[in-house]
Amino acid sequence: MKQQLNRTRLTAGRVADFTCPADKTQAFLWDTDSPSLAVRVTPTGRKTYVFESRLNGSTLRINIGTVADWPIGQARTKASALKVMIDAGTDPRELERQQQATKEAEKATVLQNQTYTLEKLLNAYCDYLKSLGRISHSAARSIFKVHVLEPWPEVASMPANQVTGEQVADMMRKTIEAGKDRTANKLRSYMRSAYQVAKASRSKASIPLAFKSFNVKSNPVSDTEPDESANRADKNPLNAEELRTYWQAIKPMPGFIGAILRLHLLTGGQRIEQLSCLLTANVTPDSITLFDGKGRPGKAPRPHTVPLIPEAAAALKMLNPSGAFALSLDGGKTHLGERTLSNWAKAAAVGIENFQTKRIRSGVETLLASGRISTDTRGRLQSHGISGVQARHYDGHDYMDEKREALETLFNLLEGASVKSGKVVQLKAA
Repeated sequence: MKQQLNRTRLTAGRVADFTCPADKTQAFLWDTDSPSLAVRVTPTGRKTYVFESRLNGSTLRINIGTVADWPIGQARTKASALKVMIDAGTDPRELERQQQATKEAEKATVLQNQTYTLEKLLNAYCDYLKSLGRISHSAARSIFKVHVLEPWPEVASMPANQVTGEQVADMMRKTIEAGKDRTANKLRSYMRSAYQVAKASRSKASIPLAFKSFNVKSNPVSDTEPDESANRADKNPLNAEELRTYWQAIKPMPGFIGAILRLHLLTGGQRIEQLSCLLTANVTPDSITLFDGKGRPGKAPRPHTVPLIPEAAAALKMLNPSGAFALSLDGGKTHLGERTLSNWAKAAAVGIENFQTKRIRSGVETLLASGRISTDTRGRLQSHGISGVQARHYDGHDYMDEKREALETLFNLLEGASVKSGKVVQLKAA
């Protein structure tokens, strides 16, 4: 190479004295000890060590670094290492690109692991439920906080796609050991749904793209088993006598509290968390529409319309629905709290042993069963899951007449009637 005719043993003094001729854009001073090494200088005085050789018939030049940053000895060592690679047929530039790509991939992995953790997935899932209008988002967030994020911070900070079924089982075990068997099953259910949403996002366009970034390809919670004993239904409904006692207690009760308790009972013992969120816009003179958030993950709440018998309509009128929320203590700005309604019911049922608000709902269904109301109608009145292809996709009947008849039967039974041959008749005692 012509430019390599300017060759001498590079020393600190010779490098310092080397300048670029006025008529040149750059000049090279080649080393005799390491023939592929040179100092390149520009008219501005910038001096850089460069390596030059040939690979596959073409000239290859690589910048090693500035004279200020590289001592001559280190520059020679680097040039020698590059020459070894060239002689072996390896392009140092390609090797550097591969190394840089590896570094970038490692950085991306670190960022992925720090960003898409179990905690972030669980929070994203709760936000997703809330965006769908699912009231369960609040319960899920609370369970995750108490039984995952606080007791298992190291697991919560792990990449979500690296959490194992065994780790989830350990979380459930700790919850069970704290005496919260049903909560352990709820924890499993919510976590399983969160992972299922993230997994399904890879093929289901309706799920937000953010879930795809968690790169979940399998559901570790599916490898766990629920505690079947904790899932057994708590079959302790209020019996007919207890329901009538409760009715007689709230029937004459004045004001807002009496009205809300009567509305709850006379609409069939609707789920308190759904009733308390009733919107004023969903109130008509003869019906209310609630939204059932129970069901499959990712599904929007199902509208559930309940007819109002005259006594229920009168109770609702006393509540004076206004503002956004129909059942409210502040003019509709916020809805009535579930616990508040439940506490009012407990106070009214002071004479009923082991009273729990949930026993009203199961008591209503049991009483309606005694009144010859069909299982299907009871299920539709209380918004149980609608199963079967025919029921879900082909049956367009609104069942309002059947639900109204069931509520009229409920009222008559609460008033002391009995059922004979499918018809409501007054008891002699009444």
